[in-house]
Amino acid sequence: MRARRLFGLAAAASLLLGLTACAAPAVEPAPTATGPVVAFYGDSYTRGTGASATDKRWSSIVSAERGWQEINRSENGLGFVNRRASMGPGLDDIPAQIIADDPDLVFVTMGLNDNFSYDRAADRIRETIDSDLQRLREGLPDARIVVVEPFWYTADRPGSVDVIAGWVEDAAARIGADHIAGASHWLDGHYSDSADSWMASDGLHPNDTGYAYLAERMDAALGALDPPL
Repeated sequence: MRARRLFGLAAAASLLLGLTACAAPAVEPAPTATGPVVAFYGDSYTRGTGASATDKRWSSIVSAERGWQEINRSENGLGFVNRRASMGPGLDDIPAQIIADDPDLVFVTMGLNDNFSYDRAADRIRETIDSDLQRLREGLPDARIVVVEPFWYTADRPGSVDVIAGWVEDAAARIGADHIAGASHWLDGHYSDSADSWMASDGLHPNDTGYAYLAERMDAALGALDPPL
């Protein structure tokens, strides 16, 4: 590396409205970091919605521990298909932005929101997973790509959660990317209706405790990769 730089339609609509209302975090590399440039392509769970500050989100915790220069291009409500066409010029093609960033390492943590489009767009979701990952590989042939099983936020798990997770894993294998399994279960037992909830007041996103735990699990998963990160 170069060291340079569910619930139903009502619930789905409520989730989307909540995700699109928050201010965007900075996407520039951390000025004090001198390690590899790392780009994050994800949804609100990687953007850090629900955290008290951007440095409390799991991506920033992991990046700070490793001296990575974080570029976080995650967006609320974003999926491989979900909200993609409504985000306006540039934001509708975040993979192109990440390719232009020329990072050393790319994290893909997408798929949660596509569960809300699954019944009407399953084929398109699968095709776009393949297309996005293939574009990232072709556009960044020297970058290491880490694809994470989509996160999940409630004890209720529609069948689409595991189907989409399987498509993501298969697409990662096709481009020779690292894959981290199990992330959809990392908050099990700590959802909004749990006695020991780690969710923010919106009931949809982790709070600081939840993000710290996601960072802990991600740290362990990255250490188990071959070679480790």
